[in-house]
Amino acid sequence: MSAHRRIVSLALCLLAVSTGCKKEAPAAPSKPTIGLVLGLGGRGDQAFNDSALRGLELWAAGMKYEKAGYVEAAASERQASLGPDLASRGWALTPLGITPMVLQSRVAEDYEPNLQLLAEQHVSLAMGVGFMLENAVETVARRNPSLPFLLVDSPLLDAQGRIITLPNVRTVVFREEEGCFLAGALAGLVTQTGRVGMVGGMKIPLVQRYEAGFRAGVAATNPSATVLVNYTGSFTDFALGKQVGQDLLLKNTDVIFAAAGVDGLGAIQAVKEASDAGKPVYVIGVDSDPSHLAPQAVLSAVVKHVDLVVYEAIREQRQGRLQGGNVSLGLKEGGMGLAPVRLDFPGKAEALSTVEALRARIISGELKVPTQPAPAGTAGANP
Repeated sequence: MSAHRRIVSLALCLLAVSTGCKKEAPAAPSKPTIGLVLGLGGRGDQAFNDSALRGLELWAAGMKYEKAGYVEAAASERQASLGPDLASRGWALTPLGITPMVLQSRVAEDYEPNLQLLAEQHVSLAMGVGFMLENAVETVARRNPSLPFLLVDSPLLDAQGRIITLPNVRTVVFREEEGCFLAGALAGLVTQTGRVGMVGGMKIPLVQRYEAGFRAGVAATNPSATVLVNYTGSFTDFALGKQVGQDLLLKNTDVIFAAAGVDGLGAIQAVKEASDAGKPVYVIGVDSDPSHLAPQAVLSAVVKHVDLVVYEAIREQRQGRLQGGNVSLGLKEGGMGLAPVRLDFPGKAEALSTVEALRARIISGELKVPTQPAPAGTAGANP
């Protein structure tokens, strides 16, 4: 066994509730194990990975992870984590009787061996979080055709960039531009300087859909506003994200959309410090609601319900209904949403009414949100 495998095998014993590593007397039949390989940023990213962990651990397993391991979570705690947009749809979270197994990846080269290790541990479902796991999921899924896989945030692509499917792989993508449109619409209504900013991570098609939706949303409610967008080229550099956020604030932006993973947390910190210093500035997060990080500055967040995708895939697997193929989720399906706007600002009631009306138009199909950004320096086409 390689050193890498020995290290990860030890990690399985420590992280999982039951992996077969303990040498104890036989117990009652164990619950099926569901495996999850996290993307870079890992546990505690306050965004994409934490959302996936919520779906697996808190919702599906009914447990929460603490330093000493897993402890049972109260039903009220599970339901409170659902969020208003999903709670309003009547979702009820029932634990699914599974054991979670979570592997963190320090570098991208860990993805494939971590997924293969899940297969060797005989998990009932192996899940990968993030577009960077696409190649690893395809490779390991072809190697283990009887094991179902879930890939979140990317389809499988061939060498020419065309979408392909495998019978044992469910891929889920999101129409990010729809949620980002609402964020942009809100930013356009809130800004007093007429200048709003966005901190993006890697400049890739996925993140550019965030930019496209955000620009179009600003244009819908404030056509004269200017949108300034800076990409960090990373998702894991807090200090860089903070610096880029500070640079945007120096350019007189008063609403910043932080869409850059851990870099985005740095941008949130930049806005928090400016707000603490008395500046009337706001930030909009992504993936999960970051209000607790800067209660006086976080306006809202574009929520990508990775948690719901993970939970539903596990439920379908438990019911024998999980099938391969590619699924697209947006506002209509509950895959995207906007976190509650808790802060007060002039004209709030009218602004929220406008945003809700735009949301309804997107869901009905009346309003189509662009997926390609408008030229830099403009807010984007007015839909």
